[in-house]
Amino acid sequence: MPSSILVDSLNSLDSKRDFVVDTLSRLIEIKALSPENGGNGEWDKAEYVEGLLDFADDVRRYDAEDERAKNGLRPNIVAKIKGKSSRTLWIVTHLDVVPEGDLSLWESDPFKARVEGDRIYGRGAEDNGQAIVSTLLAGMFLAENEPDLSFGMVFVSDEETGSDYGIQHLIKKGIFGKNDLFVVPDAGSPDGSLIEVAEKTILWIRFEIFGKQGHASRPDTSFNASRRAMKMLLELDEILHRRYDYRNELFEPPFSTFEPTRREKNVDNVNTIPGLDVSYMDCRILPDYDVDEVIEFLENFLERKRNEDGYDCRMEVVQKSWSPPTDEDAEIVLKLKKAIMDVRGIKARAIGVGGNTCASFFRRAGFETAVWNTSDETAHQPNEYARISNIIEDAKVFAYLAFER
Repeated sequence: MPSSILVDSLNSLDSKRDFVVDTLSRLIEIKALSPENGGNGEWDKAEYVEGLLDFADDVRRYDAEDERAKNGLRPNIVAKIKGKSSRTLWIVTHLDVVPEGDLSLWESDPFKARVEGDRIYGRGAEDNGQAIVSTLLAGMFLAENEPDLSFGMVFVSDEETGSDYGIQHLIKKGIFGKNDLFVVPDAGSPDGSLIEVAEKTILWIRFEIFGKQGHASRPDTSFNASRRAMKMLLELDEILHRRYDYRNELFEPPFSTFEPTRREKNVDNVNTIPGLDVSYMDCRILPDYDVDEVIEFLENFLERKRNEDGYDCRMEVVQKSWSPPTDEDAEIVLKLKKAIMDVRGIKARAIGVGGNTCASFFRRAGFETAVWNTSDETAHQPNEYARISNIIEDAKVFAYLAFER
C-alpha cells in the first residue's frame, strides 16, 4: 500500500472519538494501584483490557505471583496481530497508576473521568491510559488491514514501582525476539517531536537519621532527629549537585538531579522531640557517572556524620535502575522519525530524560527501544489529563510503523 493511501486510510481512526472517550473513562475508573501504593494491583483493569482484545489473533496472559495482590497475581497481557513478516513491532504500555496525592488540588474526583472538549481528566489518563487506548486503536485498524510486521500489544503491571512483576517478568519468559522492534509510549512532548532514546540512572535512597527522643520543653536533654535530618539532607542536596555537575545536552534537564522527597511519620504528638527521622531522596543520575561511586560517596558522608554527631544514621538503596542508551541511528528510531513525519508532518529528534520507563529493561536486555507519544506531560500531577486528539494521532503512527516504508 503506497504511503499516501495508507495515511488516508489511517484517517478513518478520526471517527473513533466515542470509543476513545468510553474506553479511557472506564480505565480511569478502575483504580489500579500497586500494593506498595496501598492498592490490590491491576487485576480488574487487566480483565477489562483483555475483554477488548477480541480483534487480536492471539491473546495470552503471563501473570506474576504476588500474594499481596487480588487473586495473588499481577497480570500481564501479550496480544498479537499476525503480519506478513516473522518480525514483531511491540507497543508496551502499563496498567498501574500512581496514587492521587492531595485531593484538595483536584477539581474533580481523580478516579471518575471528566471530559471537557479535547481533554479527559483523571488519574492515569495520560500515564498510561492514553497509550493503552492508542495501542488498542492501532490494533483494531491493523486487524482489518494486514500489516507487514506482526503487531504486538503488551499491557504490564508494576511499572510505577519497579517492574519486577511486569516487564522484567516478561523479559525473563523469552517472549521477545532479538530482531523485533520496540516502542514504549510513556514519555513525550506536546507537539510529538521528541523521541526518548536514553534514561538517567534512577537511585532511590531511604535514610534513617537517629537522635534522642525527649520532651519538647527539654531539648537540652534530647537530640532532635528531625532537625538533624533536615540539615543533613540540605547539605547533601548542595554537595551532590556540586560534585556531580556534568552536563549532557541530550537530556532534559541536561544535568543530574537529587531531590529530597518523602518523609515518614515520626512522633504522634507536638510536644515530643523525635528520636528517628526517615526520609527519602530521588536521584536521577546522568549515565556518564558510575552509580556505585555515588552510593559509596553517600555511605562515606553518613560515616562522617556519625563521627561528628555521635548518633547513628543509615541508608538503604530502595531502587537502582540503569540502562544503556539506544543509538540515535537505530532502526526503530529512524522508522519512528519517518512515521511521525509521514503521518503528522512533524520533524522529530532524539532526547534523553530523567524518567524511568519499561524501555530501560528492554535496553538492558539488548533490545534497542524508542519511547514516544504526544502528551502535555501531566503525569503524576493533580488534574492529570489526556487529549483525545493525541490518542488518535498516536494510534495512526503506531499502525503506520507496522508497514514497511
